[in-house]
Amino acid sequence: MYRPVLSGPLTPAHRDRLLGAGVEPDILAALTEGRSILRRVEGPLPTWWPGSGNAIYLLDGVRLPERLVELLTTYPFRDTVVVVASDLTHLTCLLVGGDGATVFVGERAFLSDGEIYCGAGSSVVLNGRVVATSRAQLDARNGGSLVAAPDQLWASGVYLATDDMHRLEDLATGARLNPYGATIRLGEHVWLGRDAIVTGHVEIGEGSVVGARSLVRGQKIASHVVVAGTPARVIREGVTWRGEDTP
Repeated sequence: MYRPVLSGPLTPAHRDRLLGAGVEPDILAALTEGRSILRRVEGPLPTWWPGSGNAIYLLDGVRLPERLVELLTTYPFRDTVVVVASDLTHLTCLLVGGDGATVFVGERAFLSDGEIYCGAGSSVVLNGRVVATSRAQLDARNGGSLVAAPDQLWASGVYLATDDMHRLEDLATGARLNPYGATIRLGEHVWLGRDAIVTGHVEIGEGSVVGARSLVRGQKIASHVVVAGTPARVIREGVTWRGEDTP
């Protein structure tokens, strides 16, 4: 287990940056004003880290596996902020792919065998209370952003990606056809079914459900609906759901 040397609290500049990336103000306040607060990691870190403008913050008492730190610092980058307020011993991958990335993992986040990738100038924000049962993949790149409000339930194999990672273009004009630097917003209390894919510019309203193996791509999904299919379409309105499996 990684044994970090911790120093001061979250700086005002980093606070503003996190708020701008989509961290909810009351959630950030709870992590900076209570008995347990975010503290900056001073080391051990690679030799290129000092002077690079990067920062990792951990909530008091949170464990961060050494393998994740090694992976996170595989490739040099600058001006990146990573905040970890949940135990990430269950996470498989935390990788930053360039300068200016912002990653926030709030309290009570559980991503079993999950992977988080954040490219240059991009952001991944999990405000908290996220349960991803197995192998969730989160990918923000090309300046894109992925923001999840509190209270998420994601079944096995969900994939959330702002972009397709490769350019698709019109043969005649050369114009790009697929998303670039897209934004994904998930409202509170969203349930993603097994192997659901969410990609491109997407907004999913609070209390909604995405069916198993469905594709939500470049769509705005209303609150309290069930969507399913490829591409996803509304199959039921006026719903809510519970974590308990009751009759």
